[in-house]
Amino acid sequence: LDTHDPSADTLYGIDLFVHPDYRGLRLGRRLYDARKLLCEEKNLRRIITGGRIPGFSKHPELSVQQYINKVRNGEIYDPVLSFQLANDFHVRKVLRSYIPEDEDSRSYATLLEWINIYYEDSEGRRDSYLSSRKSVVRVGAVQWQMRRFHSMEDVAEQMEYFVDAIAGYNADFVLFPEFFNGPLMVNSTDNHPSQAIRHLATYTEDMITAVCGLAVAYNINIIAGSMPWMEEDGTIKNISYICRRDGTWASQEKIHITPDEKAYWGLKGGDRLSVFETDIGKVGVLICYDVEFPELSRVLAEQGMKILFVPFWTDTRNAYLRVRRCAQARAIENECYVVITGSVGNLPRVENMDIQYSQAAMFSPSDFSFPHDAVIAEATPNTEMTLVSDLDMDLLKELRYQGSVQNFRDRRLDLYRIDWLKRT
Repeated sequence: LDTHDPSADTLYGIDLFVHPDYRGLRLGRRLYDARKLLCEEKNLRRIITGGRIPGFSKHPELSVQQYINKVRNGEIYDPVLSFQLANDFHVRKVLRSYIPEDEDSRSYATLLEWINIYYEDSEGRRDSYLSSRKSVVRVGAVQWQMRRFHSMEDVAEQMEYFVDAIAGYNADFVLFPEFFNGPLMVNSTDNHPSQAIRHLATYTEDMITAVCGLAVAYNINIIAGSMPWMEEDGTIKNISYICRRDGTWASQEKIHITPDEKAYWGLKGGDRLSVFETDIGKVGVLICYDVEFPELSRVLAEQGMKILFVPFWTDTRNAYLRVRRCAQARAIENECYVVITGSVGNLPRVENMDIQYSQAAMFSPSDFSFPHDAVIAEATPNTEMTLVSDLDMDLLKELRYQGSVQNFRDRRLDLYRIDWLKRT
């Protein structure tokens, strides 16, 4: 290209084409995200691109200005312009006779610009409207309605509905509840709880594959609540699956098993506790009862965890409050964010899961930079819905070194410590 200047401050975005066989995987958005990251890494001021408006020919009654405004307001969908606007591009100019033979666009196009808000000039100054860089993670939680599912495909379809909805807000994570696929236990030929949970475990491997596919297709990290897993020796464990949007996955066992889980289902506790690397940083998962043991979250925090996800299943409000109050304490103790969600509704013919109570929420540490009640967001109790909010990672960094109190730094490690004793 004879217009390339290695010392310039603008990236020109050439056309993107996605093969029909690979559409639906959000490859266009991923390529745009990569371009934006390149701008930030190379300290470029902007991306400039030209875009057709192929839906314009369907609206001969509109001027080009009216058409663009209606697309911008969401009244009309244009396959090119709507995509550009959704990726934070702004129309700078209307281009006439851009491609004269482009009848779909009536020969019009738009010149679009994306601004890198982290750009610094040669003297190290950022744009005047930006005081400091913030690292913000958008998280969604699904408060899941228990309903009759006849097949695993029914569960996956309902799950995809919520993944699609939350990914539509460009979220980085979505959390589902503990035993979200529990309704499939009704398909067990043996109604005894210990056999029903084993029947449920037969779906887990296929569910992992399905959830990983959703994570890639919708470009979002999915914390797949928890599902039962049967070991080769017949032991049943309760395991959460972290399905990353790059196609990889990891798992976290439930360490502590409640008396009911032992008595009804014969579950066994695991002995692995891990922090998980993701594209936005380190996260941890504690399933329900595990959040009531502060040692576990402290072990994770010492390994750099910044967001703790807690999928739970509770049947009564007092059981829910145990999870909620402990989750709030974990956020303060470990100077991290905690996200919790459970299931709601009733589930006839599934013993030990017949009633549910939940109020999904996101908790922060308690200091001036955070909400006054340390609750970032919370759902309506016992109602199927989604919860989406932004978590500012930079506030955690400031808290650790400049907070009113500094719980993590002020620990008396000369007097006490927590050691993880791995079972042999």
